[in-house]
Amino acid sequence: MAGKLSGSRRRSYTKSRAKNRQHLQKPSGAITNRVTKVGGDRFAIVSIDPAKNRSEWMMADYFGKLLIEPQTLEHQSGHFKAAIVLVRQAQQEHQIKDTIVVVERTGNYHLAPKRAFASAGFETRVVHPFATKQYRMPADPGNKTDETDLHAQHRAAVAGFGLCERELPITYRELQLRSRHRRNLVEKSSSLACQIRDNLHLSMPGYAALFDRLLENHTAMSVGRCCESPAKVLKLGRDGICKRLRNESIRCNQRAIDKILSWASQSADAPIQDGALHHAIFKDLDELNQHLNRQITAIERDLASVLVQTPYVRLMAIPGINVVSAADLAAEMGPIDGYANANAITGRCGLFPSRHQSDQTDSSGPIIRKANRRLRCALMRIADNLAAHCAYYRGLAEQDFARGVDIRASRVKTAKKISRLAFACLAGDQPLKHPAFRSPDSILEKLREFHRLHQTPMQQVLTDLTRAVEQLPGHTQGHEATVVSKVLREHAKRKRAPVGIGKLLTAVLARLGVSPNDVSKTNSLEPEDRP
Repeated sequence: MAGKLSGSRRRSYTKSRAKNRQHLQKPSGAITNRVTKVGGDRFAIVSIDPAKNRSEWMMADYFGKLLIEPQTLEHQSGHFKAAIVLVRQAQQEHQIKDTIVVVERTGNYHLAPKRAFASAGFETRVVHPFATKQYRMPADPGNKTDETDLHAQHRAAVAGFGLCERELPITYRELQLRSRHRRNLVEKSSSLACQIRDNLHLSMPGYAALFDRLLENHTAMSVGRCCESPAKVLKLGRDGICKRLRNESIRCNQRAIDKILSWASQSADAPIQDGALHHAIFKDLDELNQHLNRQITAIERDLASVLVQTPYVRLMAIPGINVVSAADLAAEMGPIDGYANANAITGRCGLFPSRHQSDQTDSSGPIIRKANRRLRCALMRIADNLAAHCAYYRGLAEQDFARGVDIRASRVKTAKKISRLAFACLAGDQPLKHPAFRSPDSILEKLREFHRLHQTPMQQVLTDLTRAVEQLPGHTQGHEATVVSKVLREHAKRKRAPVGIGKLLTAVLARLGVSPNDVSKTNSLEPEDRP
């Protein structure tokens, strides 16, 4: 990271902030008290080095005495049961009173042995491959085998790097899986969009450049699908284009049609090679992209239904945060009670500079590389959104730009501020006086508009809005009731407004404690203190 986050300076040596730490082991990996209680020769560690279809494992006491020699474990139910029986026999034979199982994290391969031993009642921990490597290199430099990895895992567990992982509640697990699946589909759709433009350009040169958002322009895509060359566009003509658009229930945009016909007249004599083949590829890719977009829309509807069951829906009161960004953050952060403070959030995602200190030399560098990258990306995407759509954060970004601060450093600062704001918003129910909440958005109105754009069934919309009300702090319900009442009054004035929306908003108002009569008697409700 360039900019203000990096630099080197000489300063007097100060004691580390870790001076209050009582143990050198990580809190989630400490085993000292348990070993002291039963004795090192009565405390056993089962080490497992997993692969795709099988694992290597062994069992040793705290001091490193082998109780079960390294051997292969097939990832099958019968073999897991046999290994568990072998461990229990070793416990009785050597009078082992306490045991932990440590599994090296290896993609998803570690899940099978981890779950098998956990279901048998063993405390199962995870060792990061980085810790395994650091404890293998001094003992066996240049010699990486399954056996040396097992020995290194044992040393890492003794040093407190066998970490207990918190099991996520089902709501957050569903959010995580759906959010990551959506992100994967979005990346595929973005790649397809580039291929679509390329093949369309090869069949009709210059056509894709006529429109800033080609794939969102229904007129442009409809003409592109039916015409494989500029000559075909001229042959179809204005009347033919309008007739085709009407058949597809697309509004005839005369300016767009004029632009297309003007381009076709200028490009009719352009040399085109394999135009028909490229056009066929374009149509296939476009059909696949439409399918992906339908899948993304369905997943986003499901994300909204899960998000409203968590307190993260409160973040939507901040301008610039909507359903998808709030769901991404909730999926990667998990329950807020897993964080002691806001620094724990940025510490987990690595949004702090690296440091090198030795004697009188103390220098800081770019942000650290070893971190939870998915959580970092979720925070940085929100930082980008707020810098564009939230007046407070946009002002801070403009100040940084005027001072010549690197935009990456500016976004990291914004992400740090967001983590503190999110922690305060999620962990407590007290009104917030943060500048970002001076003109808060209506959470319920954002949800309603989101479902309108996604064409969600009315029953699901009502369910989601009702669940969202349950997550709102009491001091925000007056503001939400005011906004919903205003929308309901505007709906009542429309002659052709959908009937379902009126029933929907009336039910939401009832949930907020406001009767329909109160809405009809007055043009405004007195909101309670805003957050």
